[in-house]
Amino acid sequence: MLEIRNLTVNYGAITALHGISLTVGPGEIVTLIGSNGAGKTTTLRAISGLVSARGQILYQGRDMANRPPHEIVAAGISHVPEGRMIFANLTVAENLDMGAYLQKHKADIERERALVFAMFPRLAERRQQVAGTLSGGEQQMLAIGRALMSRPKFLMLDEPSLGIAPILVKTIFEKIVEINRQQGLAILLVEQNANLALEISRRGCVLETGRIILSDDSAALRENPRVRAAYLGGGV
Repeated sequence: MLEIRNLTVNYGAITALHGISLTVGPGEIVTLIGSNGAGKTTTLRAISGLVSARGQILYQGRDMANRPPHEIVAAGISHVPEGRMIFANLTVAENLDMGAYLQKHKADIERERALVFAMFPRLAERRQQVAGTLSGGEQQMLAIGRALMSRPKFLMLDEPSLGIAPILVKTIFEKIVEINRQQGLAILLVEQNANLALEISRRGCVLETGRIILSDDSAALRENPRVRAAYLGGGV
């Protein structure tokens, strides 16, 4: 579904990504873990066309590197950014409509909205509520729902547990698994909560200072002494 080859991103004189390579297969959840500043968000932003990059970003065999973001969304890639980035002054329903801006038929928009409301009943209850007044967890549900309105085949999630009450974090991750299983979406997940991310994913990559230093099945990474010591709170 997605193959990144030798991806390099610079911010001026600073190199944020040093020729990383990774793959996400159809229907897979792959998680990208690492400390703050490792380059995780930059990876997603490069895939979305939000930062310029060198190397290849192959999506279903087509090189999408440095394509305009609207073309990337139209190809079937949706991005839930870090911090959610909802339209705080718009209602829940209006935010969802913004996610469907490439949809051309009203019936398609209504169908996708119904699917989002079925997955996130709280959003249905609050459809006319101003989005900025939602709780952090509800805003994250809205950000995911907005991404789903474009009918993606590939979904990227950046720190979905960030700023959410612990009681709702589990719910958000259950919904990620549900989206993967019910809709068959391939998912690339960036998450500081490495335990949860590796628990729901099939494979994982560890990113340090712009380089992938480990890549393995998620179960193996959870038992890896180096990963346990650095990211899972375990001893060496």
